[in-house]
Amino acid sequence: MPEGGEYYGKNGEPRKHDPSFSGPIQNRGCTDIVCCILFIIAILGYIAVGILAWSQGDPRKVIYPTDSRGQFCGQAGTPLEKKPFLFYFNIMKCASPMVLLEFQCPTTQMCVEKCPDKFMTLIKAYAVNSDFAYYKNFCEEGVTNTMGVAEILKQRLCPAMLLPSKPFTRRCFPALGMKGGVITVGNSSTFNDGNEIRNAQDLVAGVQNATVVMEARQVVMKIFEDFTHCWYWILLGLVIAMIISLVFLILLRFLAGIMVWVMIAMLVAVIGYGIFHCYMEYAALKGEAGANVTIKDLGFQTDFTVYLQIRQTWLAFIIILAIVEVIIILLLIFLWKRILIAIALIKEASRAIGHMLCSLFYPLFTFLLLAVVIAYWGVTAVFLSTSNQPIYKIFNETNCDYSRQTCDPANYSTSPMKAQCADSKCLFAFYGGETPYHKYLIALQFYNVFLFFWCANFVLGLGQMTLAGAFASYYWAAKKPDDIPAFPVFSSLGRSLRYHTGTLAFGSLILSIIQIIRVLLEYLDHKLKGAQNKFAKFLLCCLKCCFWCLEKFVKFLNRNAYIMSAIYGKNFCTSARDAFFLLMRNVIRVAVLDKVTDFILFLGKLLIVGLLGVFSFFFFSGRVKAFQNTAPTLNYYWVPILTMVVCSYLIAHAFFSVYSMCVDTLFLCFLEDLERNDGSPERPYMMSENLLKILKKKNKTDPAQ
Repeated sequence: MPEGGEYYGKNGEPRKHDPSFSGPIQNRGCTDIVCCILFIIAILGYIAVGILAWSQGDPRKVIYPTDSRGQFCGQAGTPLEKKPFLFYFNIMKCASPMVLLEFQCPTTQMCVEKCPDKFMTLIKAYAVNSDFAYYKNFCEEGVTNTMGVAEILKQRLCPAMLLPSKPFTRRCFPALGMKGGVITVGNSSTFNDGNEIRNAQDLVAGVQNATVVMEARQVVMKIFEDFTHCWYWILLGLVIAMIISLVFLILLRFLAGIMVWVMIAMLVAVIGYGIFHCYMEYAALKGEAGANVTIKDLGFQTDFTVYLQIRQTWLAFIIILAIVEVIIILLLIFLWKRILIAIALIKEASRAIGHMLCSLFYPLFTFLLLAVVIAYWGVTAVFLSTSNQPIYKIFNETNCDYSRQTCDPANYSTSPMKAQCADSKCLFAFYGGETPYHKYLIALQFYNVFLFFWCANFVLGLGQMTLAGAFASYYWAAKKPDDIPAFPVFSSLGRSLRYHTGTLAFGSLILSIIQIIRVLLEYLDHKLKGAQNKFAKFLLCCLKCCFWCLEKFVKFLNRNAYIMSAIYGKNFCTSARDAFFLLMRNVIRVAVLDKVTDFILFLGKLLIVGLLGVFSFFFFSGRVKAFQNTAPTLNYYWVPILTMVVCSYLIAHAFFSVYSMCVDTLFLCFLEDLERNDGSPERPYMMSENLLKILKKKNKTDPAQ
């Protein structure tokens, strides 16, 4: 049986020695032409959908709120330009279940210059000219001082009362507050008559259900405010993360072994310091008033700094970090020898990248293409969602046969429906339409999402195949670096686009189908949350788990199929089969060496994230006196910290993905080398001397020489 646990039979035959083979085949033909044509047709259809959406859509419906007549508040060049805020006559009707069906509050809505800032009833305002003049700013046109209160209310020209409000997303919402443990609206605390007291009591009872929602909105506004105060510091931190990643990868070329061990030691040290810091915080809170309250008793709080004032939070941090520390140490102990072999693979990858440094910046090209795909999908989705026509429906207080039927606001006042239902009004309800375009709008949205997945996976696959072809040319070069082709990355990119667009489209299509099925399963899960059928929930959970595993497997298979296709120029199915059988014949090496290498690179990402996270914590939290005058004042200092941690991980992942792709490519080439060659003068190994020493192999010299 071949060395390393390989086995043949069901897993195919090893590749035979080919004296003419010297790396990625140059004389190749186009593969998976049918998929290539299908992908091109799909892209042309995607462009057509975009053009159709851009011609029909109106993004102003997203930017500006819409009044009861379908007009946009605050739109430049219109009579409502100086009225940017939307005011609701009776905002309590927005809590009606009909809102979920109509997507519109069944109350009059109008554009105003500013939201009301005082509590006032129509009866009270009508008695004072100055108050009534202020009140008319929130009434429809046609209200005069000669009209009575009853007539104004009957025609629904004015709201029954004004509430102190604050704008949120350009809409006026009641300004909720807390006084004496009771929810209040604005600063109003006294009312003049019984009607006002009852109105106020009804209002407070109604807004109590919206308290959590309003608090969540306040948290969102505070987070947005924090971003406006510290965005430049976040950008500086991300630039530092990019520089650290580049320096780290460059140093790996010269000091791979030392850097790996230093990286492991620093990661253990960073987590150890985290445990020490959490313990000091835990000990400092001993004896403090309220510090022994549990998280369960505390409940949900919008001010997250409150959780840092109780000991249980820091105890949870200590336990989590300690578990992570123990797991890392145990892995280091049991995989010690395998780590040495993985270091050799990283050194070999460092040499390969050193001969083609432009490969480190290829993720920027991938990021640019992904940005184009995401932007096109987002813009098209916005235009599709705003391409409906305004639909008006009849809203009324009393029984009416025409209730919720469509109407035309231009002539509704003289229509038979208005004559039969005197207190009804024709109000803007939602955006829709009856044309074939509007009927199939949901299908166009689905097509937009599917093509987004397909194009995004195609771009990622293109990057994998391009880097694989470049690194394979390094491995199979007889004399390194003399036999490495000029501009290997650009040459590989040209081969991938010219010959293997269909292969990339095939692989990304399979992956996209699985991903769109997962999206549909998530949609069904969201819809069935209130269902009581436990079998349906169990079946849905099993399906979600199965398709998650299938997606991971297809990604793994696609990655290795692209490597084989970049080397041998075969179609997707053949490349996937060859890659799968090759890995199955070397299953032990795959399970240990390759995955240990991935783990080491993952530790590198964690180290960069940990350094940025610790630095940003001390900077934004004000724990270091030197930074107190420099750091911005924030509502939640964890907002920039989490942002920098997440974004720095993505940056580190982008640069380390080049190394990961290089290691995977060299690993497959290494396995092919072991099967093709035996070290004899006729079949010499193509691997480096360092790998030969590790495997205790050597190339035999020709006795005749």
